[in-house]
Amino acid sequence: MNDRANLITEMNDRSREVFRRVVEGYLENGDPVGSRTLTRTMSEKVSAATVRNVMQDLEYLGLLDSPHVSAGRVPTQLGLRLFVDGLLELGTVTDDVRAKMEETVREDQSHVGGMLDRVGSALSGLTQGASLVLAPKHEAPVKHVEFVNLAPDRALVVLVFADGHVENRIFTPPIGQTPSSLREATNFLNSLIEGKTLGELRTTVEREIKLRRQELDSLAADLIENGSAFWGGEGAVYERLIVRGRSNLLGDSAEAEELDRIRSLFDDLEKKRDIAEFLELTEDGEGVRIFIGSENKLFSLSGSSLVVSPYMNAERKIIGAVGVIGPTRLNYGRIVPIVDYTAQLVGRILSGKA
Repeated sequence: MNDRANLITEMNDRSREVFRRVVEGYLENGDPVGSRTLTRTMSEKVSAATVRNVMQDLEYLGLLDSPHVSAGRVPTQLGLRLFVDGLLELGTVTDDVRAKMEETVREDQSHVGGMLDRVGSALSGLTQGASLVLAPKHEAPVKHVEFVNLAPDRALVVLVFADGHVENRIFTPPIGQTPSSLREATNFLNSLIEGKTLGELRTTVEREIKLRRQELDSLAADLIENGSAFWGGEGAVYERLIVRGRSNLLGDSAEAEELDRIRSLFDDLEKKRDIAEFLELTEDGEGVRIFIGSENKLFSLSGSSLVVSPYMNAERKIIGAVGVIGPTRLNYGRIVPIVDYTAQLVGRILSGKA
């Protein structure tokens, strides 16, 4: 970070202005910015040759690149990072955006999942990107668990919580399950619940399976071990990630290669790969974070950027996050304040302070 900051401070005024105008031009329309265009907008009167020399120096530093034979330049990933860290001017959240988000969260607060789903849709619409909303973990005690067979390779875990919340999660059961093994697994789990949360129940199940495996039908034991890995472990994460606005990214991309990269991104999200990467973003303190291209493993294949901000409960504990994915030429100055405002609003609602 310090090295990047030094690059900005070591630039003279002309180099800094050329760099800023190239990046801003690229973010606005996605096209390379040429020296002739810059000479018309520079604050001082300079020749196109002078501007070209400055651009060549910035290219040598790794901040700009020439995508085609033309003289136009675009920022590199390093250049975008430098701009975001040192030159980005943040806008303000407009009254209509505030009104839209406040209307969205106030519509029906009785169902948190529904409210967060609406937040994701609204955020996607306002930013014209794809939104990610990480919902809080459900911490209420479990009242009842049941396995339901759907097909030879698909089963359902039904979780009923003490506060009335119900979750249905599909998973792949071990081969050869029978109605009797499903009933035995269900009965075994319900005998252990005793008001435990999912995390507590998983720990208990792992211990009891080791102690009482001989009492269980082998199919039932396999089902419990397979199912518990889903509803008590990583599966609890999967259901918490809400993705909205895929079409915004697909619709804006004309090149087949770019479309394939974006589809790959959403395939990864659908398959829930590397979601731990997204969860980790919420554990580094409050405030908006910006990840550009390969800075985040989850999004490197898509050439996308992620703007993400955690939200907190009344105890100032991070319980979730909201974010926007878009092309690296996102309108960061507009989107960063919207994501920040949305995260704070969701946190206030869930803390009962709004």
